Amino acid sequence: MPHKKIPKTTVPPVKVWEQKAQKCGLLHSVYSVNGDNYTGEWLENKKHGKGTQVWKKSGVIYDGDWTNGKRDGYGTFSRLNPATNDYIRLYCGEWKNDKKDGFGTQFYSETSWYEGEWHDGLRSGWGRMYNDNGDVYEGEWLKDKHHGQGMLRLANENRYEGCWRQGKKHGPGRFFYLNKGQLYEGCWEDGVAKYGTVSDFGREEASNPTMYPIPQVRLLDINSVIMAKSSLIEDDSMGS
Repeated sequence: MPHKKIPKTTVPPVKVWEQKAQKCGLLHSVYSVNGDNYTGEWLENKKHGKGTQVWKKSGVIYDGDWTNGKRDGYGTFSRLNPATNDYIRLYCGEWKNDKKDGFGTQFYSETSWYEGEWHDGLRSGWGRMYNDNGDVYEGEWLKDKHHGQGMLRLANENRYEGCWRQGKKHGPGRFFYLNKGQLYEGCWEDGVAKYGTVSDFGREEASNPTMYPIPQVRLLDINSVIMAKSSLIEDDSMGS
């Protein structure tokens, strides 16, 4: 009985090479032509899972989570210090779609850093910022600017508590002049105090109090004056 010979199916060499080159699972370091290298997990030729990426030219390194080739999850971003050959942390925290997103800490210098919430690579949400000059801001942010409720404490311990809009004092707030023993309560517009009252506050503990206490001056109906002025500012804001 004749035997029917079934021809063998041959896979083109190009397909074989592609299958062998597929990066999937845990691999050793993979180097690029420009000197960059990645060590970690892969999925379908994309960085996926835990891994470390080194960018040779810029001297920065990311160590953390990846999803489909992008930083996503928790990770640390650092820069190489040529003088000591050590890495200095720039950011550690959460990432999403290759950008800072969630809670994280950004280090600007040895005496300046931000810890708080991020969105789409910018400080947004609640956060605390320590500045090189000793000032500290704690409160709400929107697109890298103070926005919402927040407190700014200056290096001399004077502080502002109140509303902010696009990085400027805007709306009702209080400014404590602790070095003078005074308190200003009022309303700001685009960083400028528009109206308010000044009263003594902690004169006994002040380091440089005013020569005389502030005399009490009373309006017959202070609430109506404040409400009228507030409505004017609101109208101006809506008009702009």
